[in-house]
Formats: sequence, structure tokens, C-alpha cells
Amino acid sequence: MQDIKVSRRYFLKSGGAAAAVVGAAAVPMTASAAVPAGVGTTTLPYPKKAVGKRSTIVLNTATSFSYPDESSSCYVIRMGHAVPGGVGPDKDIVAYSAMCTHMGCPVVYDNGVRVFKCHCHFSMFDPENGGQMICGQATENLPKILLEYDASSDTVSAVGIDGLLYGRQSNLI
Repeated sequence: MQDIKVSRRYFLKSGGAAAAVVGAAAVPMTASAAVPAGVGTTTLPYPKKAVGKRSTIVLNTATSFSYPDESSSCYVIRMGHAVPGGVGPDKDIVAYSAMCTHMGCPVVYDNGVRVFKCHCHFSMFDPENGGQMICGQATENLPKILLEYDASSDTVSAVGIDGLLYGRQSNLI
């Protein structure tokens, strides 16, 4: 019997081509057996938690609350004018996590310049523009707390989070 010598390059090219043919043949079978969206999801629902009455949220002052659990501090602010994502009759109430996205240091609200500041590494975030990171070491915006407003009771409630809280793999534990 004669030995057939196959180069490594030829072997890899042939193997890659064979894998592509098998993968292409499997696509129509996979597409026809698609699972409907939402089936088997593991997303937990966020709790609904009253933050306070709109009439008691002080204008341009950060008020602390915890959401979604007691170990997650947040701030709610009534900006005084409509802002993107704001709730309430004037669309001016927003809320954010109180932990910097860089290393989890607490942020504080400076009502003079209307920004959140992290004094650990000097990151700054804009509450009037979705918690957008303005400058500093952080590379992500502050997680925004999603709010609802009930006009009949004048109550602002937290109902979810847009973004991941610092130091967590999931916002709900």
C-alpha cells in the first residue's frame, strides 16, 4: 500500500470546507424549529416600590432611596424642566443608581452644576441626559431607575432598571 501524504494546510482547508457544508445544511432545519421568543427566559420581574410623592420631591435636590433591594442606594431628582425619560406631570422626575460605574464609589449630586460627581476618580454624570458619563474614569452611564407616576395618588414608583448596577451579575438577587 502506498502512503498518501496530506499537508496540514490541505487538511485544514478540507476540514473547514466540510464543516461549512454541514453547517449550511443544518441552517434550514434549525430555522424551521425556531422557539418562540420569551419561552424559557430567566428574567425576573422587578418589584414596584414607591419612591415618594411628587409634591415632596424637592426641586434640584437628590433624595435617597433603595431599589431594587435595601443594599442598592439610588437618588431621585425633580429637575424642574422636562428631561428625556422623565415622569410626572412636567416630565421632570428622574432617578439613578448612587454608585459610580467605574469602581462602585458613591456619587453625590452637585445641584450648582446639576451633575453627579464621583470623588474617588472624578467621573461626572449628567442626570438631564439619561445619566450619561461626561468625563472621568467611568466608561458607562449611571444605571437609570425606571419610574412610573400615578396622578391619582401623586406617587412616583420605581419599576425597573436600565443598566447593570455596579458589582452585580444581575440587578435582582
